[in-house]
Amino acid sequence: MFGERLKLARKRAGMSLQTLSGRATPRVSAQAINKYEKGMMMPSSSVLVGLSKALDVSIDFLMSSQVVELSGVEFRKHSKTSAKDRAQAEALVIERLEDYLAIEDILDLKELNDPFAEVRCDSVASVDEIEKKAQDLRRKWKLGNNPIPSITALLENNGVKVIEEKLPERFDGMTCAVKRADGKPDIEVIIISNKTNIERKRFNLAHEIAHRVIGSVTDSVGMDIEKAMHCFAGAFLAPAEHLRREVGKSRHRVILHELIHLKQIYGMSAAAMLIRLRDVGILDKSKVEYAFRTYARPWRKNEPSPIEDEEGFGAFEKPLLFESLVYRALAEDMISSVRAAQFLKIPLAELEEEMRGGR
Repeated sequence: MFGERLKLARKRAGMSLQTLSGRATPRVSAQAINKYEKGMMMPSSSVLVGLSKALDVSIDFLMSSQVVELSGVEFRKHSKTSAKDRAQAEALVIERLEDYLAIEDILDLKELNDPFAEVRCDSVASVDEIEKKAQDLRRKWKLGNNPIPSITALLENNGVKVIEEKLPERFDGMTCAVKRADGKPDIEVIIISNKTNIERKRFNLAHEIAHRVIGSVTDSVGMDIEKAMHCFAGAFLAPAEHLRREVGKSRHRVILHELIHLKQIYGMSAAAMLIRLRDVGILDKSKVEYAFRTYARPWRKNEPSPIEDEEGFGAFEKPLLFESLVYRALAEDMISSVRAAQFLKIPLAELEEEMRGGR
């Protein structure tokens, strides 16, 4: 476990064995580091401290063993994503998860069942099957056909860990299952970038949900896996039946004012709404293609009437569970203020000021 963490931290830092050897204090040879990574030997305590400082990671990250492996990792990434970017994202996930699992152990919280059980499938063979999978998950989670106020809260309430962090620029998000030590059940995790707007954040979350439900797509679907995940996300956020009630079964066109209204209902971008109207059959494919060649062309980069961070959907679309668990443990004297500040990644003085204000 230590060797794998050390190698991941080194890749995250973009260092070769020789580079790390030169930066660590006390000095340690590249050959020794290679043996650490292969599990052939362990460093002394002083060397361990030196390696953690050189790599800018905590000793807890290098030595913790709750997270054994990230499996089924799916990234939303751009074409120029590097191995270093991937390692940075994976290391960040592991670091945050170790904290998450530690606070849950302190509070002795009950393990939740697999949130996607009975809905997962190895593959889908049509767009109709994708739509059905979105509806199956809505039914399992008892959502009906109504819009979802907070995808983040929905996931957290169903046992999925949601982590919002500053990811490498070329990543929008990722999803994976976490293999744990001592035979404990796997945990589902979704991590998203904190640099995206609300519309995109909600869509990214729904897209990552799709990856946990659908394994692959067959050639008969007529689209690649990422477009199929987009299709699922649209169906999950804006169910066809509800959308037809709002807009009608068939339309010649939909004007911008209506699209902004639909954005406010479903929390989706204007571009995603156009595509969803096409997928449901409300708008003809040629009309949507014309829109993206003309008036909707700038929407890929500039969202019309964006949802503000603290208004509407923006007020609710943020992970809150981990923070609330830390404050709960602190209030019950199960952890110290110092440990709580470490969990929350805030200065101790800031935490103590908050505690004084809460008395």
